[in-house]
Amino acid sequence: MLYELLPSSIYIILIIFARLGGAMMLLPGFGESYVSPRVRLGLSILICIVIAPALVSKIPPMSESVADLGLLIFGEIVIGIFMGTIARLFLSATASAGMIAANLSSLANALIQDPTAEQQASIMGTFMSSVALVLIFVLDIHHLFLHALVDSYELFVPGQSLPTGDFSNMISRVVADTFTLAARMAAPFIVVGVIFFLGLGLLAKLMPQMQVFFIAMPLQVLMGIVVLFLSLPVMIRVFLTSLNEHWIVFVR
Repeated sequence: MLYELLPSSIYIILIIFARLGGAMMLLPGFGESYVSPRVRLGLSILICIVIAPALVSKIPPMSESVADLGLLIFGEIVIGIFMGTIARLFLSATASAGMIAANLSSLANALIQDPTAEQQASIMGTFMSSVALVLIFVLDIHHLFLHALVDSYELFVPGQSLPTGDFSNMISRVVADTFTLAARMAAPFIVVGVIFFLGLGLLAKLMPQMQVFFIAMPLQVLMGIVVLFLSLPVMIRVFLTSLNEHWIVFVR
């Protein structure tokens, strides 16, 4: 029955699309809310058609059972969502680093709409996320995403049981790594902020009659902007290096 309703070529593209489409919903740049769903759908189908000849041997034969086909598609979608989530978690590290920097620069209350997170975020976090997203495409790291998705068929063979334990372990490890990454990216702000507030404390003790915070507020904002533009290249390099190191494990 299924052989008559679903030709073999369409079946192969459907199985590949389940994994690739699940990842494309979350991959940075491809899965953003401002990208039209039709564009994402069309791009996913075109990529599936291009890579299908290289993955024909990896796709299991079509089963006569509709339930088996449904389980296979479900497993492929889970794998795609898992890989997309890994990349999305790393992009969220830029927003976390930006919020830390904004807190130390007295800009945390100046919130704007973040198109990548689809919610209100700090100005610095939105700026850093946008810069990171642009550099992902400028440096062709999005090609690494697609390469890893193709090579993932060596790690996660379609039709086999899902390694849910490994999935949960890696997700928890990546979440911890992204918090560490955010702290590393915001390290210049943390160091300068500690020195700045220590100086304010000493000044308040030496001159109690001075309105320290009234004077310090403009200096704090200026300090944050200066530190941001001096340290931004290093911060983005740390982010891209960490992203590359974690995604290279999927590439064979």
